[in-house]
Amino acid sequence: MFYNNSTKTDVFFQKALKDLDMSDERKSLLLNISSFIIEELKSNKTVNLNFICTHNSRRSQLAQVWAHYAIDYFQLNNINSFSGGTETTAFFSNTVKTLQEVGFEFHIKDFSHQNPVYEISFKKMRTKILGFSKVYNDTINKQPFIAITTCSNADENCPFISEAVKRFHLPFTDPKIADNTSNALEIYKKTSKLIAGEIGFLIQNARNQLI
Repeated sequence: MFYNNSTKTDVFFQKALKDLDMSDERKSLLLNISSFIIEELKSNKTVNLNFICTHNSRRSQLAQVWAHYAIDYFQLNNINSFSGGTETTAFFSNTVKTLQEVGFEFHIKDFSHQNPVYEISFKKMRTKILGFSKVYNDTINKQPFIAITTCSNADENCPFISEAVKRFHLPFTDPKIADNTSNALEIYKKTSKLIAGEIGFLIQNARNQLI
């Protein structure tokens, strides 16, 4: 089900869902995450998702933003999305640009050359996102949380996450490989679309389990 009066962001998200082409193994993983979200929601009334990659600059940021968007889109309550890394860098500029291209608005809340803090919004949203690079257990990330690692390096370097009630490994190819090339934004947009589709799929299935 897609809603009327679609924004630019809605159109991109809807196409990302429509164009999904997943292996059975990937689909099963996403459905398992959905089911655990519902178990936690029924037990604890609130669920915190924490997407984790090494630098918290690309994939984990995209996952947090699209999860926040999907939660809003499917009108779910008491599910929060966060992100973090095993070390702090910055919300990478190409990640910002690819999200801006599909309708997300970025406003600098706290300026820093090394790691600016952005207030991220989109039309019709219920709550805004604070986007910046941080470690996965930063105080802004509510605990306990479901840890979802989005890169193999983070998965290997976080052998135990004490704050996590459950841990899933959902890796994506790093768009960093395209940095400083002529097709960088195209690769970032492709990665963003895949993450939007898969995160949207698991949030949609969580919503369906509540109906």
